[in-house]
Amino acid sequence: MSPTPELTQKALAERGFRGFVPFRELGDSGVRAEPGIYVVLRTSTELPSFLFRSPAGHLKGRDPSVTTGELGGAWVDGATIIYIGKASAGSEGRRGLRKRLDEYRRHGAGGMAGHWGGRYIWQLADSDTLLVAWMPILERDPGAAEAELIAEFMELYRARPFANRNKGVASC
Repeated sequence: MSPTPELTQKALAERGFRGFVPFRELGDSGVRAEPGIYVVLRTSTELPSFLFRSPAGHLKGRDPSVTTGELGGAWVDGATIIYIGKASAGSEGRRGLRKRLDEYRRHGAGGMAGHWGGRYIWQLADSDTLLVAWMPILERDPGAAEAELIAEFMELYRARPFANRNKGVASC
């Protein structure tokens, strides 16, 4: 993916991302069970307010909450993308974007779902306004596509997206 001046909703749509819906609308958005990458966007570029405690579900007894200092330190001024993720097809080819995004949504709603990555988004006071968009990746490894988009973000902003705690890996 070639760098653009900004990684905006418009630029992502031009690349083939679809959806741009709040998590609560994912069930009616036509997300299919195919491998791909996804992004979480915050439409406001104003500084956010952080919740002291995360409403997200605990995973294996771990509290998803981090300090507001950690959240503030991870914030990327001016960026609208706050998380980049990937979804593999799984060993039987039935996981994909639909399953992975549903896990992410359920985790944020306090459920026991296996989506620990990106948990910082749930401590944003305006997390209910965040948008999620996705793009199927059928011809190559979604992990490589995720790592490339994170690298592009880092080239533009000199930091990882707010809720990404790693740089992505080329395997799912």
